[in-house]
Formats: sequence, C-alpha cells, structure tokens
Amino acid sequence: MVADYEVARDSLTRRMRAMHSLWEQAVGTMDADQVNYVEREGVLPIAFSLFHFVQIEDGSATMLGAGDMIFDPAWSDRMGLAIPDHGKAKTVEEMIHQRIGDYRAFADYMAVVFAKTESWLAALDPACLDDVVVSRPFPDGIATTYSARVAAERGITRLDATECWIYQHGLRHMGEIEHARALVGLGGMTS
Repeated sequence: MVADYEVARDSLTRRMRAMHSLWEQAVGTMDADQVNYVEREGVLPIAFSLFHFVQIEDGSATMLGAGDMIFDPAWSDRMGLAIPDHGKAKTVEEMIHQRIGDYRAFADYMAVVFAKTESWLAALDPACLDDVVVSRPFPDGIATTYSARVAAERGITRLDATECWIYQHGLRHMGEIEHARALVGLGGMTS
C-alpha cells in the first residue's frame, strides 16, 4: 500500500510542478494592464483569477501541513490589491473590482507560495496522503465543493484535498486565464 502512495505522491509532485509552470509562463507573458483589464460588466479581470487561486493555494497548503500562511497585510500592501480577499464568498459584482497594483510583487508572492507547496509535497510521507482532513458530515463551506463530490465515505483525504483544492483548482483557473488572454490579444499557452 505504501508503494501506491509513493507513486501517487510522485505523480502529484510532477503534475503540481507542471501546473505551476503554466502559471509562471502566463504571469511572465502578461503585464499589469492586461491582467487588470475588464472586458465588460460581469466578466472578471485576470487579476481576480490570479490572486484568487494563489491565495487559495497558500491557505490550502497551510491547512494540509505545508507551514504558515504566506499572505498577510504586508503582502497585500506590497501587491497593491484593490480587494485583499480571494473572493470565494463574494459576488462577481464585488470581485470585478479586483486589481493588482504591483504586478511584480504579485509574481514574487506567487513564487513563494508555489515553492512552499512543492517543497511540502516533495517531503511529505506518502502514507499521509490517506489521512482524512475533513470528515463527514461536511460543514457548509465544504459540502457544496468539488472535493465533497470526490470524497470517500469517510471524508476528504489529504490526497483528495491536494488534488482538488490545489491541482485541479489551479488548472480550472488556468483555463479561465487562457481564455481571458485572448480578450487582451494574447494567445493560449498549450495545445
């Protein structure tokens, strides 16, 4: 059984690095005007997807054992965020106003968060992937999530949470970013 978890951790570690490399490529090929651009009312700027996912990864990795949260008021000030919140519990009407004032500072924050996640995952005891991190019945904030749909009868495992809250969530928002890049005259990044 441990060998299965070692295979799972190795695969997840490689996929996480690949997903992070897409984010690094996207961030490195956009500028502040492009990420803060609003196509029209009701369409969130790229800035929303960028900060939303990276702050969620920061918090998720922390919850899973990767160490302290990186984001704090100093990072918020440094990045010049219009809304220092990932926006999960806010409306589109509120989050359409998200802007990143210092795009380089955002890229620095993202790099620190990604390094935290990747080093934690590489050092993780593979047997810990089977630990339940959220037991059933799920609280309201979890009950309607994708991870609740994935969960086993006993609850959400560390593997489920890492896959859903970080890896799959990151790919979902990368899809949004790739689509939004077309709206600002940039191409996609993968085929």
